[in-house]
Amino acid sequence: MTRTDTASRVILTSPERVYAALIDPDALTAWLPPEGMSARFERFDARPGGSYRLVLTYTDASDAPGKTTAASDVVDAHFLELVPDERIVLVGDFVSDDPAYAGAMTMTWGLTKVEGGTRVEIRADNVPDGISAEDHAAGFASSLANLADYLQP
Repeated sequence: MTRTDTASRVILTSPERVYAALIDPDALTAWLPPEGMSARFERFDARPGGSYRLVLTYTDASDAPGKTTAASDVVDAHFLELVPDERIVLVGDFVSDDPAYAGAMTMTWGLTKVEGGTRVEIRADNVPDGISAEDHAAGFASSLANLADYLQP
């Protein structure tokens, strides 16, 4: 588990609005799930040392079997760092019996003000071997597109 995956996109809004959408559980359930999934939080506490449990459910489990159950991925995460309007760092673990998904993946969401908006950069370190680079890239792209749709006029 030494792979790092990254993605970025410019969102046509302020870093303040993007950051707010990254720490609001209602906003996250609206835009974070990649295409073909829905989300709900079992708990959510956005502060350094805080944590969340996210349940992602597949619309059609026959297309992509889940990591936790046939139809879902469950992620337990805790926040390491929250720098308003700049960065969020968290560590997440998939709840799974499959060792291919075991281990702590560090996710960093970086926000940089650019002309006309905010560059949102995602960096995932220590990606579990069971997550293909192609699937991860597609998931990141989908979530970033959802974020843009959620925040842009």
